[in-house]
Amino acid sequence: MKIIAGLGNPGPEYAQTRHNIGFMAAERFASEHGLTLKKKGHQALYGVGSVYGQEVMVLLPQTYMNRSGASVSSACKAMGVPPPDLIVLHDEIDLPFGTLRIKLGGGHGGHNGLRNIGAVFGSLEFIRFRIGVDRPPAGGDVAQYVLRSFSSIERNSLDRVLENTAKALELLLQEGVQEAMNAFNNRDISL
Repeated sequence: MKIIAGLGNPGPEYAQTRHNIGFMAAERFASEHGLTLKKKGHQALYGVGSVYGQEVMVLLPQTYMNRSGASVSSACKAMGVPPPDLIVLHDEIDLPFGTLRIKLGGGHGGHNGLRNIGAVFGSLEFIRFRIGVDRPPAGGDVAQYVLRSFSSIERNSLDRVLENTAKALELLLQEGVQEAMNAFNNRDISL
């Protein structure tokens, strides 16, 4: 089984913010594969199904970003999913909007959701889908920036970003992480 955890904050006030692009991408993937995210457990909403012959759980932690580890760790332990079979989708301010960087392992890069998953789960050796949301203008507050909605220009191509992130997940499930990295890293997925 693979667990695909989209990171974000619950509640309508956060629904369309940059910080919730992980939620949006996970929801898009689930929708395209007929997985309903209505089950409650592991402090999350989730759905389970088969995608390309692999059992998949799509998980939306409802713990708020900075406490994502409790939800993700609970689901992984309950389902017997080791770190390399966990895929975490999250916002990344160090990448321009429209960029996707798939990575296996590494540090948390200052991302509080990843930091908390590493602390609670006990490992950072999972797959990350780092979805670029860009940085605030020079001197801008990062926390306020990621909790804002996308600009009108970004909203025009957000659907393509989510569509291509779902395609990258599909490729990963079919052919593995290296193939997904080769196909999607260092390319503009907003086109």
